[in-house]
Amino acid sequence: QVQLVESGGGLVQPGGSLRLSCAASGIIFRLYGMSWYRQAPGKQRELVATITSGGTSDYADSVKGRCTISRDNAKNTVYLQMNSLKPEDTAVYYCSLLSPSGRNWGQGTQVTVSS
Repeated sequence: QVQLVESGGGLVQPGGSLRLSCAASGIIFRLYGMSWYRQAPGKQRELVATITSGGTSDYADSVKGRCTISRDNAKNTVYLQMNSLKPEDTAVYYCSLLSPSGRNWGQGTQVTVSS
């Protein structure tokens, strides 16, 4: 079964940086595209970034230029590097992949951007 475990969240000041990690198991990791989503309190979950099995990335307009998604297939891990963080980036960040059985989610990691 697919398991996704996020880490790396925390409290950071505006303008700061964080790198989130998501470790995957239960799949042939290199064959799947991966995504990062986020959900702020009282808000809908939104797509932040995606990376294909070949390493091609895409980003939501709200984070373009500030975030970089990457993957290390040898470690079965996808990353989200976030720079120039804003209070509006505060949310629970979720790692996700779409398997033949449906979309899979991690438990999430909290990112709080505040002074």
